[in-house]
Amino acid sequence: MEVIPAVDIRGGRCVRLRQGDYDRETIFDEDPVAVAQHWQREGAQMVHVVDLDGAREGRQVNASIILRMIQEGVPVQVGGGIRTEENVRMLIEAGAQRVVLGTAAVEAPDLRARLLACYPEQVVLGIDCRSGRVAVGGWRRQLPLTLEDFIDSIVAEGARRVIVTDIGRDGMLAGPNLSLLRQALTRDVQVIASGGVGSLDHLHALYDLSREHANLEGVIVGRALYDGAFPLAKAFEAVLDLGGEQSC
Repeated sequence: MEVIPAVDIRGGRCVRLRQGDYDRETIFDEDPVAVAQHWQREGAQMVHVVDLDGAREGRQVNASIILRMIQEGVPVQVGGGIRTEENVRMLIEAGAQRVVLGTAAVEAPDLRARLLACYPEQVVLGIDCRSGRVAVGGWRRQLPLTLEDFIDSIVAEGARRVIVTDIGRDGMLAGPNLSLLRQALTRDVQVIASGGVGSLDHLHALYDLSREHANLEGVIVGRALYDGAFPLAKAFEAVLDLGGEQSC
């Protein structure tokens, strides 16, 4: 299981939100590129980068910062405000390892289907949930769509990988929503967990879950790393497989 550090960008700075609330922001660094490079030097095989301004406005706002990361050789998984085929193509051609569709994945099914057909490995669908229902628009609008129903529909279209986020736990350090993850893991799709990791015990619990469900591919970790709950090296150790290597 892969540990993926998160870099969230708002106003050109590296920040973290609590429960997706833009009014509950903590600024951690003025230079997101330097932060992403730090996680790469610490051994991250992928950095999860979110344009929070983009997610809220429905268009990429901090693309220049993300492109600088890519130019510096940081392997990135990019999301936030990506709503067009041209935007996805630009990021992939620039060198982004993966591009995450969130709101567009839900509200633009024709676009979603085209992108899954063209870029099945690079396009990841981000599913953000509050109380088991899918939320869009920078987490502000909740839909009457369940996680399981949405995954069933996108798997039928060829989706190979999803990021499942429990909004209520994001940035709260109280532990991931294992029940929600289990719902996703019963489907034929690779799953990356997001939201709630605050201790090494939480990572151990996810690793145990990955031994039950081989399609639990990774976990995104944000605030716990920035708050110093544990170093990234210890996070890697917490998800070591029996062969002694980080499972990817």
